[in-house]
Amino acid sequence: SRGLGDGVVGDRWAWHLAGAALGQDEVVAAALAAAAERARDRGGFGAAATALIRAAELTPAALTRAERLKDAAVSAWLGGSPGQAESLLAEAGEHVGGDTTLTMEIAQLRGRFELNSGNAAEAVRILAAGESLSMLADASEAASYVGDTAAMAEIGRRAAAFPEGFLRDVVTGIGTLVDNTGEDGGGTPGVGRGRPGAGGGRDDGYGLLRRALERAGELTEAAELLWAAAAASYLGEGDLAVEFAGRAGRVARVSGMTGQLPVVLEFVATAERLAGRLAESRAVSEEGLELAREAGYRNTVAAHLANLAVVAALRGEEESCRRHAQEALTIAVPHRVGLRAGVAAYALAMLDLSLGRYAAAHDRFLAIVSAGPGAGHPTVVWRTTPDRIEAAVGTGDLAAARAALEAYERWSVHASTAESRALIARCRGLVADHETAAPGTRPRPHHEESAFAEFEEALRLHANPFEAARTALLLGERLRRAHRPGEARAHLRTALEAFQRAGAGPWARRAHDELRAAGESTQAPRGSALDGLTPQELRIAGLVADGLSSKEIAAQLILSPRTVEYHLYKIYPKVGVGTRTELARLVVLQKAPVAPQDKL
Repeated sequence: SRGLGDGVVGDRWAWHLAGAALGQDEVVAAALAAAAERARDRGGFGAAATALIRAAELTPAALTRAERLKDAAVSAWLGGSPGQAESLLAEAGEHVGGDTTLTMEIAQLRGRFELNSGNAAEAVRILAAGESLSMLADASEAASYVGDTAAMAEIGRRAAAFPEGFLRDVVTGIGTLVDNTGEDGGGTPGVGRGRPGAGGGRDDGYGLLRRALERAGELTEAAELLWAAAAASYLGEGDLAVEFAGRAGRVARVSGMTGQLPVVLEFVATAERLAGRLAESRAVSEEGLELAREAGYRNTVAAHLANLAVVAALRGEEESCRRHAQEALTIAVPHRVGLRAGVAAYALAMLDLSLGRYAAAHDRFLAIVSAGPGAGHPTVVWRTTPDRIEAAVGTGDLAAARAALEAYERWSVHASTAESRALIARCRGLVADHETAAPGTRPRPHHEESAFAEFEEALRLHANPFEAARTALLLGERLRRAHRPGEARAHLRTALEAFQRAGAGPWARRAHDELRAAGESTQAPRGSALDGLTPQELRIAGLVADGLSSKEIAAQLILSPRTVEYHLYKIYPKVGVGTRTELARLVVLQKAPVAPQDKL
């Protein structure tokens, strides 16, 4: 187009002038800065950084030079060069003088860099010193990584002073929800009541988050979309969280924000796992891990490792789970990233639970509860309470199971999703199943029937297919022991099929063994047809199932259409299909449906 051609000529002319400049020249510097802006608009962040660095060299005014160096640091960061970005930011600070606004902008970027690669608690300190809503939002995010709910609540109160708007409502809403001044003493750390009336008025935490999501259709920036995903997650709207995280990932890819992509992929991978799509979650995290390592984002590396550890735990891949979790903990604990440390610890607990090692799992869950900020996270504690209850029941510690159930019930008063009510019913069923039974004996009949009723209620409410399968397995096991094999088999078959779709090997084997014990002759659990695909192949197969063309897939994955076709040529024989339509059908059948839920 004429505009594009004019821009290219202008860029070349700006560089020609820069090459001929004998000293500082604001006219030439401004031309290079304009060329950098055009490069950013095209997604060329590396080219933009280079142009801004040269523009800064030619800029006579110290404050303008600092501004351009700061902008160069942002472009370098978004282009995936954090080391260069930090050096440029340090240089910008040398020229800033007494300008308060620019000083705060540089501090905000320092805080972001610290959150990506350094000490998350230090990032909170840097960012919480700011006065802008944007800086407070970053401070809230950093505090959430640490698990410092007191800081999140205080930041939320400060954000409330700003005019109503999407970001203000999300930061204030989350701060209100985690405010310990609303704690009722029930032992569910960091989960407040959402003043003044949980889930009711527009000004309480839940109301603020819902109001924010009403504006989410207008959002276009990846960072904003991630805040929308966070709001949806706090509301228990897992389907919306998946949607917003996915949109953020697409924006980051299409806009060329290589530096932002591994961070965005943290949220995409977690959303895929929460939806029960373990293979897809693993593929996203493996891509994100590679990008984060290349960029030097140590804390993002820990996030992807922790997610991979949970996926490996659910799939029964013990060595992989331990290796990923240990590396994640080695980074997260010294860097005070409590959220990632908590998820890695959860992976190890879930590995033991998945493999039927209840005592070991129970001990690990208790350690998660007692871990402080930076080493653990209150969100991990309360969201994994159903798993902790199952481990406690399995090991015979009914007092611990009851206490955890009471705390979880108090939290669930403030949760409005069907999935949260399903998990409560399942936990009640687990406790009722063993209530007042003497060690080594079956529960009394009325407790047994009460347990069955709770499990049935959970199955009626469940929206998440993986959690529904776990409930069906628990009910099937108990029906078989109650000498009701016909009823047991129906639930166990459902569980087996769901676990096979999710690639959750230990759970599938357990359901298979129970089916055999209930009198049904079954083949050994089979793996997913998608298990043999590489992470890149899984991503391509998933996008084919979403209806994207090779050209559209290439744009999302930053590949050529020819490379996409080459990958498809390799995928077809691996999964036993011959066309895109057959591949899409297979992926849809193997995927568990996306559904809202309240588990980590």
